[in-house]
Amino acid sequence: MMTERQAKLLAAIIEQYAELAAPVGSVLLAKLFGVSSATIRSEMAKLEEMGYITQPHTSAGRIPTDKGYRLYVNSIVEGSEVPMYEDRHTKAIESRVEGHERTDHAIRTAVDSLVELTHNLGLATIGDQLYLSGIGNLFAQPEFHDGEHVRDVARLLDNLEPWLREAAPNETLNVFIGSENPIGRDSGVSLIISRFRSPYSDHSYIGVLGPTRQSYARVMSLVSQTGKMLERIL
Repeated sequence: MMTERQAKLLAAIIEQYAELAAPVGSVLLAKLFGVSSATIRSEMAKLEEMGYITQPHTSAGRIPTDKGYRLYVNSIVEGSEVPMYEDRHTKAIESRVEGHERTDHAIRTAVDSLVELTHNLGLATIGDQLYLSGIGNLFAQPEFHDGEHVRDVARLLDNLEPWLREAAPNETLNVFIGSENPIGRDSGVSLIISRFRSPYSDHSYIGVLGPTRQSYARVMSLVSQTGKMLERIL
């Protein structure tokens, strides 16, 4: 059973790792929590035993596992609706989208805006087509400097459109973390997509694809709000 402090510690590790792109050590966390490094190391050992964090071979710090990310994402969703962060950003996306008379241009503009705000790859279904933007952003991330890793991600992208058409995820906001992805399980990415109704389909999708190292609360909020905004405008 996870304690409240362990849950907060896991959240801190996830958030710091998203920001630093480096394993998170006990010294930094001790400063954040106002306790000793020994206390933090003890709690981290328990989180590691439970499978929520892991220690890369070359580092004294810890990084989250897919299981840790899943618990964190579930806590965001279950706490209430997805937090409505970045309100000014979604209003900026809306003002750009409203300037287009054509539906396909509006959706592309929304995707390009998400790319700009999240620094991930953006995607959307436009009829029977999958629109992708920001591939350079994805492969510029430190996680994807290895050639084999890049090939895994490329295979996922090649199969993403038919999978979305076949699976038709039915939640308003869908989050597939790392090995949870039905395709590209070893690619180390998270797919965050919002389903919305459009003139093309009741199951249109918009979202982002990025490393599992994500600022989930922020990105989930932006994707969710953009999907709702598109449904309202289109």
